[in-house]
Amino acid sequence: MSALNIAILQADLRWHDAAANREHFAASLQDLKPGTDLIVLPEMFTTGFSMDAPGQAESMDGPSLIWLRETAGRSNSAICGSLIIRDSDHYFNRFVLMRPDGTYEQYDKRHLFRLASEDAHYRAGEQNTIITLKGWRIRPQVCYDLRFPVWSRRQSDDDFDLLLYVANWPGARHHAWETLLRARAIENQCYVAGVNRCGVDGNDLPYLGGSAIVDYLGHDIVNLGDQPGAGTATVELADMQKFRKRFPFDIDADRFELKR
Repeated sequence: MSALNIAILQADLRWHDAAANREHFAASLQDLKPGTDLIVLPEMFTTGFSMDAPGQAESMDGPSLIWLRETAGRSNSAICGSLIIRDSDHYFNRFVLMRPDGTYEQYDKRHLFRLASEDAHYRAGEQNTIITLKGWRIRPQVCYDLRFPVWSRRQSDDDFDLLLYVANWPGARHHAWETLLRARAIENQCYVAGVNRCGVDGNDLPYLGGSAIVDYLGHDIVNLGDQPGAGTATVELADMQKFRKRFPFDIDADRFELKR
């Protein structure tokens, strides 16, 4: 299957109110057309970007994971986003992709935003990952990871087709969000889906959205602007592969090894 139907959901997240956020996204999903393969929610989609890990964390069998499992099964779509998870007495900003059959894959945010003391409240992930969905190789990333291109660079033995960024990227640095999403698409010759929040959070920080699906040339396929809403696009694997074959820039790329 060469086509992937993606839906991105941009929201003004309710601060520290997981039930209200789940209810909001459930209502938004009702408007999606059948046949969506992948639904993407923002970073910390249940709470907003919070440092109250002890007060807001859930377990991997908590209500939000149950909701993801039920939503994926009911919609027959994979659904993903990050949330605050307590696991083995540590807290993680954890991306979870839930499949319709109830199985899931996860990625723990590698680059913790120390300017907001995220590194003091959460444990950083140590492993990158590739998730396979309907023949697509997907690399999940979380917010601040976007600033570190080496962490998301395609290599011959670590290849992917779609980069996913879920974020709470503040309005003060919105130009960087817009620019770097497109840079990651161009340099990796891949599709990028980035989902940010909008509105104002519990710390009075404003967010300007800018959730988008970007093609391998850096062109917007979908851009949600600064308001809550959903956007959908069908991306074609064959088109991207044809472009890579015609312009194999990666053969001249620098080889490197990440030290963790």
